[in-house]
Amino acid sequence: MHAQTTQNHPTRPLSGRTAVIIGGTSGIGRAVASRVVAAGGAVILGGRSQDALDAELARIEAAGGAACGHVVDMAERESVAAFFARIARLDYLFAPGATYQVASIHSDDHEAVESPFRSKFWGQYHAVHEAAPKIAPDGAIVLMSGAAGARPIKGASAYAACNAAIEGLGRSLALDLAPVRVNSVSPGTIDSDLWQRRSAELRSHAFESYSRSTALGRVGSVDEVADAVLFLFGNGYMTGSTLFVDGGYVLP
Repeated sequence: MHAQTTQNHPTRPLSGRTAVIIGGTSGIGRAVASRVVAAGGAVILGGRSQDALDAELARIEAAGGAACGHVVDMAERESVAAFFARIARLDYLFAPGATYQVASIHSDDHEAVESPFRSKFWGQYHAVHEAAPKIAPDGAIVLMSGAAGARPIKGASAYAACNAAIEGLGRSLALDLAPVRVNSVSPGTIDSDLWQRRSAELRSHAFESYSRSTALGRVGSVDEVADAVLFLFGNGYMTGSTLFVDGGYVLP
């Protein structure tokens, strides 16, 4: 019998590492960026608004963090390519900065119907494509899907399919890009900037409906999702998996 050797692969420290976060000026992306900087890492932010980028970079730099950023539109492949052309190397990638609509199968608004795939799926695909030659071998990519991919909501078939496709993409990329680790984070309804910009009546109805569908009886917070992303950045033996940060929404 041959003796087995056990290698210890501890959680990777963030200090001295660089995380690219597209969508890092608000919501979950902003919370992830703040955690990376607090842990001693540097961030390269992507966002659609130069004003929002400037404000977030000023906030990070005022706190003593290292950050830079560029404008990028996840729905435009050329924009994603131009963004990564300015980056020499990175250790982590998280790109939740998609903009899309949710439409029913009965809708004739094809632009809206196709928007989740165009921005959320293909946007992340192209971001990974551009980042792959530049990412450290012990680095990590975290894709953003959504709990509707595992438990669809009525009237949003293309959106549900998009989230399921992202999780499938993550599993495939874990093989294609190894030893770089690739995982997905799948949030449920999160009390984020997006919902705060909607009417109080709509927000209350959506939150109450979602809460009734979960084991924990509430919506989530951006901090809870950001914690999951940081875990996936750092865990050296986790790849090809999906973490559901959904309060138990996808449970049978």
